[in-house]
Amino acid sequence: MTSSKSDVLVSPVQDDRKPVSSERPVIEETVASMNGTNHVNTDDHDSKSGTEARMAASIRSILEDIGEDPNRDGLLKTPERYAKALLFFTKGYEESAYDIGKDAIFNINHNEIVLVRDIEVFSMCEHHLIPFVGKVHIAYIPNGRVLGLSKLARIAEIYARRLQVQERLTKQISQAIEELLQPQGVAVVMESAHMCMVMRGVQKSSAMTTTSCRTGVFKTDKEAEEELHFLLKLNQD
Repeated sequence: MTSSKSDVLVSPVQDDRKPVSSERPVIEETVASMNGTNHVNTDDHDSKSGTEARMAASIRSILEDIGEDPNRDGLLKTPERYAKALLFFTKGYEESAYDIGKDAIFNINHNEIVLVRDIEVFSMCEHHLIPFVGKVHIAYIPNGRVLGLSKLARIAEIYARRLQVQERLTKQISQAIEELLQPQGVAVVMESAHMCMVMRGVQKSSAMTTTSCRTGVFKTDKEAEEELHFLLKLNQD
């Protein structure tokens, strides 16, 4: 699937950006409760190297179990490479939305939809350890506070780089923005192709999965919902 670069749609804003100075929000408690556990890697370099070594040994055993020879030329470095790749795919456990967004919140008198669309994401399905890839569209209506646009994509990346299911990923992105900004409403729409459906099982290469999470005015105001649908359809032809 080919994904375009992120599009950003905002209404004109005349106010100067003023950084918000506020106490730490409750987002970390929310994120911890949503994740079930607070999985934060505080290992030093040596410990991380030890983790990679243990993972590589396990992968070497898996190669043997499927009938391969991990000592042949093409596979000699494969266990180490896969261990590093898996740690990269799950690096979101070491990051928090609060740390990403805390210095990029600004007081701005803007009360129209802000939409960042077509954010490419790559995640690992927790049921099969097979990737799913797609695009996330994030919209919110400010309530006196806005977030630096690139941080929306960074927040999506944090939660995508964990073992996931698409439904939870969509909700976590929405709730993180809700807790950071306390906006009038948040809407997150995600469209993905799951390799577990493409490579195995039903083997349907064209199947797409769409999930959404809406809060605030996006659930209660028909006009806001219709405007969001209109903006999501732009540039689709």
